[in-house]
Amino acid sequence: MATSAPALTSVTVATGGDPPGWATLPDGGVTSASGFSAAATTAGLKASGSPDMAVILVTTGAPATAAAVLTQSVVRAAPVDLCAAHLAESGGVARAVAVNSGQANACTGADGEADAAAMAAAVAAAAECVPSEVLVASTGVIGKRVDMVKYEAAVPGLVAAATAEGGATAARAILTTDLVEKTACVTGTVGGKTVTVGGMAKGSGMIHPNMATMLGFVTTDAAVEPAVWAAMVSAAADASFNAITVDGDTSTNDSFVGLASGAAGNTTITDVASADGRALAAALTAVCVRLAKAIARDGEGATVLLEVAVSGATTDADARAVARAVAGSSLTKAAVYGRDPNWGRIAAAAGRAGVPFDQTQLGVAVGGVPLMVGGTPVPYDEAAVSSYMAAAAASTAYLGQGGEDTVRLDVSLGGGAGAGVAWGCDLTYKYVEINAEYTT
Repeated sequence: MATSAPALTSVTVATGGDPPGWATLPDGGVTSASGFSAAATTAGLKASGSPDMAVILVTTGAPATAAAVLTQSVVRAAPVDLCAAHLAESGGVARAVAVNSGQANACTGADGEADAAAMAAAVAAAAECVPSEVLVASTGVIGKRVDMVKYEAAVPGLVAAATAEGGATAARAILTTDLVEKTACVTGTVGGKTVTVGGMAKGSGMIHPNMATMLGFVTTDAAVEPAVWAAMVSAAADASFNAITVDGDTSTNDSFVGLASGAAGNTTITDVASADGRALAAALTAVCVRLAKAIARDGEGATVLLEVAVSGATTDADARAVARAVAGSSLTKAAVYGRDPNWGRIAAAAGRAGVPFDQTQLGVAVGGVPLMVGGTPVPYDEAAVSSYMAAAAASTAYLGQGGEDTVRLDVSLGGGAGAGVAWGCDLTYKYVEINAEYTT
């Protein structure tokens, strides 16, 4: 029988090819771009005694261009609403992002709203800026308020400790049930200047983002107009964080924040369709995809990364919808955990995605082996396909460049030009154990 994932401690994500003109920066993260510092501390917000507060600061002397994509859940945490309000008030700039783990500050009413505002005010005082230039994020147990006495006591030292080398410790402090830290970074040239895009993320359970408990933070030193940066951040989220699922549950706290310091000195990007705009957008998306895949791979109890590639759809949006439906199918995920090449579950999930297609054109393959062609099953070596899935689970190449720990499912809907990818993980006994005992 399959076993649950090993207790890994950290991973710098380098999966997927680099965009043209860009290269992965080993061990890079959210402070690799010029103009940013970070720090973490243990304020006592977690019963485990693990680090539980992090801050990202803009160090250029001017606020960074800021954009965020936030959960579309009707039940939204107080920090999510505060971020939206602060971005509107500031005109899309920020000087600091503060994150706590342990309590989600969701469903906490007016007291939670006051707490979120106090969190921003405390960081603003320490960072010597106005509260509207501070964005806050929380992750942890829903319905729990943050211990503001401990939080406010920790803020001055946290802000004072921020350095350009603090990205790794910040990435650790934002985790909850995650087994690994999640960071990614690329560097390249934009407008003749060296530009870096780096980030960190957390997420392991309650992962089914709908940002049209996951947190992502990406920084760049590129100079870019606020509206253009906001468009890039939104598009990158659609291609990455909005294309993953672990358990089909959308968090109250999903937040993806992007900051651009302008410290690289490139001519300000004013058009996303320009050569410089396309280059920066490609790098931003690549970093976000790597972080998103890391979240899916670190799904609670997961033993493999599940990659679902859909082709032949009428539109890319249709393909992405089918891919996400398959990646989120509990029956498909359970079959992958059991190393059972049950193509019927994949076909059924594709059929309920709300996307019209001709079922006589449906094709399904696992690990490149066709199981269904033209809407009907074809002979295949069941033992070989099962062994393929077992080998992925046994691989020690965590998020390896060659996809060694990935189970790939290919779904063809016909002859359309639409294509899309979604990522998830298998569904294991460990997932049930973790979530059955989450608050106890």
